Order: sequence, then structure tokens, then C-alpha cells
Amino acid sequence: DPRKTYVTVSFLFVPRAKCGFRRDVPQVVVLGFCVVFVGGGLYLVVVLVRADMVAAMKARDKERKDAISALVSAVKKAGIDAGCREDIPQELVNQVIIKELKSAKEQLDSCPAERAELRAQYQARHDIIAEYAPSMMSNEEVEAYLQENFAEVLKTKNKGQIMKAVMGALKGKAEGKVINEVVAKLCM
Repeated sequence: DPRKTYVTVSFLFVPRAKCGFRRDVPQVVVLGFCVVFVGGGLYLVVVLVRADMVAAMKARDKERKDAISALVSAVKKAGIDAGCREDIPQELVNQVIIKELKSAKEQLDSCPAERAELRAQYQARHDIIAEYAPSMMSNEEVEAYLQENFAEVLKTKNKGQIMKAVMGALKGKAEGKVINEVVAKLCM
């Protein structure tokens, strides 16, 4: 069928030749993501774009290249561990990015103040990973979501029961600390 475009995507890179660029199928590449239109449907293929890595190499930006390659390695490892080597779901990628971001934040927090050079390196790594992290819900958004979707459970004022019901729904969408603060506020 001439209207279908078949896309072969390796996880790391989407070479232009493999994207099946054709005039009748719009193609959009956005920094950090590759959005591919296939057969009339929109598929968001989460790919750490090769251009970021190449740009970092050309600029001789070792910190950026190292941070991106470490992130890519972590995502690939998680995909292999989950048994989905080729088609890594967006949820899994987001979980890995959030995990790496938390790890970078912990490194930054545990670094002594007198080690300014090391602290700057950790801050740069954290900032680079944060560019790829999905946006998290704010306190107000979490509160509105809970009141809209979990009104019955909120009436119980039982924090443990509320947290148990809510955490699964908001996993990867909001930080646990934010959820805990909002639930504590609503239980008062």
C-alpha cells in the first residue's frame, strides 16, 4: 500500500534513511524526541536524538556527551531487563529518566560544599538529565486531580488508604514527596 510508511527504529538513533521520509507523510524531529507519522497515525518514538550526542561531540562538551550516553545506557539496560529490547515503552523510558534524575540530585545533595569543582560537575549532569525528564505535576495539579478522581477515598481521611489508592495512578506523573504533602494537607 503506497500510503503506508514502514519505520525501522533502533532505540538510540533514527537515521534519516530509516525514517522513510516521503513527501506524502509528514515527518517532525524535535530536540530530544523523534515524532514519526506512520500510516496516518501519530507514534511518539522516544529516542535520545543522535543530533544531541553529535552536537556535544563536535562542541567537545565531554560532560554533556557523558550524561547523555549514561542516560541512553540506563534506558537500554532497563529495556533489556524488561524483555522489550526493541520497543521500549514510553512509561519505562520516563521511569528510567526520573530514576537517573533522582540519582543525580542525590549526588548533588551529598557533595560537600567545599568541593566546588565536583559540585559543578554534578550540577551540570543533573541539568542535562532534567532536559529529558517528563514534566511533573505541581502541588495544585495533584490536589485538583485527587479531588476530581479520588473524592470517595479522600472522605475517609485515612492517609494510608489514600496513598495506596493514589500512588499507582500518579506514578511517574508526580513526585512522591509532592503527593505525600498534598495528601497530608487533605487529611487535616
